[in-house]
Amino acid sequence: MGHSLLCMMGFFLLSTVICGNAEDNITHSQDADEEEEQTTSAQRDEFGVNSGNSNLKTDSTTAPIKPTVTVQPFWPQIYSGETVTVRCEIQGGKGAQWTYEWSPYKSNTPPTSNEYKITVTESDSGGYSCRGRRSSSWTEWSNNITLRVIAPPEPTVTLQPSRTQIHSSVIYSGETVTVRCEIQGGEGAQWTYEWRRNKLNTPPTSREYTISGATKSDGGGYSCRGKRDSSWTEWSDNITLTVLSPSKPTVTLQPSWTQIYSGETVTVTCEIQGGEGAQWTYEWRPARLNTPPTSSEYRITVTESDGGGYSCRGRADRFFTEWSDIITLTVSCKVDMFHSF
Repeated sequence: MGHSLLCMMGFFLLSTVICGNAEDNITHSQDADEEEEQTTSAQRDEFGVNSGNSNLKTDSTTAPIKPTVTVQPFWPQIYSGETVTVRCEIQGGKGAQWTYEWSPYKSNTPPTSNEYKITVTESDSGGYSCRGRRSSSWTEWSNNITLRVIAPPEPTVTLQPSRTQIHSSVIYSGETVTVRCEIQGGEGAQWTYEWRRNKLNTPPTSREYTISGATKSDGGGYSCRGKRDSSWTEWSDNITLTVLSPSKPTVTLQPSWTQIYSGETVTVTCEIQGGEGAQWTYEWRPARLNTPPTSSEYRITVTESDGGGYSCRGRADRFFTEWSDIITLTVSCKVDMFHSF
């Protein structure tokens, strides 16, 4: 009996020691797990990603996404001298204190900003990208956005209806024409225009101006330039309008005899006073004189069939003068003085 009691007490003490050691082992294991978790947490940055991973592969839904570069105004091409704003936008990163890094590097003038206003030159052409930094962690680089900077286009003033005569800017009293400012390569842009001829700058300034019933006062130089946003093109070259007031044509005969004899030669001439400087073509009555190119004068060795009325008018581009008054040519049979006796 005594021996049995001693055995039971010994077994109880041994169990207590073993169980106690087991609890100590469990406690130490939990402490180690907590320490490891703290270490792991300490290695994570404020994005919820491993600070040793420069690519910021996220394991947290709060991590910001890839930045985006925007350009305002966003035109397919920018003209040298215009001002644009390049901006780095980080969606999902609101409320954070960001610094930014840009490519190309010349944009990284401290402190680095999320946007830059650039008055561009052609050397500013190329790709722009950015990334953001908070504390010691970087986002990814944004995709490139390409800026294309070209020399501004040169305007040209044209005349409509177009002149068939090269470089001609002659118009005629009473004619209706349109002067137009054309900017080659500026298609798709919203332009406003300025004219060097003050009466044309009636707002809103227009690309074209119609002159109805031209008078001498409409003559002179016309030039224009275009404005897109806040930038102007160069002034166009001048086009100088000359307004002619041709008088009614006159038909003359040389020699100016009242009676012409068959077989004699006469010159019929169409004269347009006030039409100097224009390149005229002529239309005649009778129509048989209208052999191209129509001329201002004809030499005729007359027969009796050439007798009758002659008149003319002048044409320059789309402009016609009035018809002249008719001059009558009387052709008589030539008298044979020898056989008359």
